[in-house]
Amino acid sequence: MAHAPETKAAVRDGYVSGKLTLERAAAAHDVPLATVRKWKSAAERNGDDWDRARAAHSLTTSGASSVAQLVLHDFLMLHESAVEALRADTNMPALARAEAMAKLADAFTKTMAAVAKAAPDLGRFAVAAELLQDFAAFVRERFPAHALALAEVLEPFSLDIARKYG
Repeated sequence: MAHAPETKAAVRDGYVSGKLTLERAAAAHDVPLATVRKWKSAAERNGDDWDRARAAHSLTTSGASSVAQLVLHDFLMLHESAVEALRADTNMPALARAEAMAKLADAFTKTMAAVAKAAPDLGRFAVAAELLQDFAAFVRERFPAHALALAEVLEPFSLDIARKYG
């Protein structure tokens, strides 16, 4: 099915300016994700790199603290999508799922640390993130059997923490 040029522009704008993931931008305009990926690839071949435009938009509309918050927001959106994909994949063995969740938790911890360094004014959020990091490490070390359950709970809780303190 062909889509109007306005639809393509709206999807691009949602991704670049609206900070939506490709999946969410596609869904917002009822366009298949595969089609949006084709549009993005074709645009890049023609010199319109959506990712560069997205980064430039973030930098031009924000100060350092806001950029750190945007990076955090982007990461949390991607993190949420990855966790949802893991939950939906019923064919993945439990051990592989636990390893993937552990990698996501590690990426979360590192991202929180980087954001805290880049934007010291996010101090309350940095303290909250450090507390979550310490708690996750405590559970991994002392109660490894509960690591997967913690990762499942920590993901939505971390989004609440980001909303409250970020």
